[in-house]
Amino acid sequence: MKLYLLPPSGNAYKVRILLSLLNVPYEKVVIDGSKQENKQPAFLKLNPRGEVPVLEDDGTVIWDSAACLAYVARKHGGEQWLPGTPKEMAEVMQWIALAASEIQFGLQYGRRGVRQGRWTAGNLEQSQAIARVALNAMEGRLKNHKWLALDRPTIADIACFPYVETAPEGEVPLDPYPSVVAWIARCKALPGWAPR
Repeated sequence: MKLYLLPPSGNAYKVRILLSLLNVPYEKVVIDGSKQENKQPAFLKLNPRGEVPVLEDDGTVIWDSAACLAYVARKHGGEQWLPGTPKEMAEVMQWIALAASEIQFGLQYGRRGVRQGRWTAGNLEQSQAIARVALNAMEGRLKNHKWLALDRPTIADIACFPYVETAPEGEVPLDPYPSVVAWIARCKALPGWAPR
């Protein structure tokens, strides 16, 4: 199995976390962002969006972090990480949707804007407002639960983790969200959790 990534990518980090937790061996293929390797024809054959992560497994090519997480979870983690019953799967998927909406537009794009001066959608104030929607939803859930979905860690937690952990890099403080801060620590304490 190969994982194509750019080292600073939180989306690639999601897949590294799950592979590490499940002890799945894989080869890291580091893409050189300074040379725009992810926008070159060879990489675009793997992912027409020109983005990481991309997972290649015995001729199967999966792109997008949510798809990669689902693939690895079902192939190597079974029901633990992505349950198959409609209710439980929906509980996981609603948090993956949050990761691909408010977390992406608020925390991910805000971080990129602050760190790189590249504003993909909106400005700092708009990113912070969207980020607060995500963090408020998470804080509400985590006040009374240890994990985002169900009563155990799932790919919902992994999908949300990278850009929530780095929220301060986008000038979004986590102090108002003590339950989220405690959840970050719980995630990092899981046996096999991949370091950034």
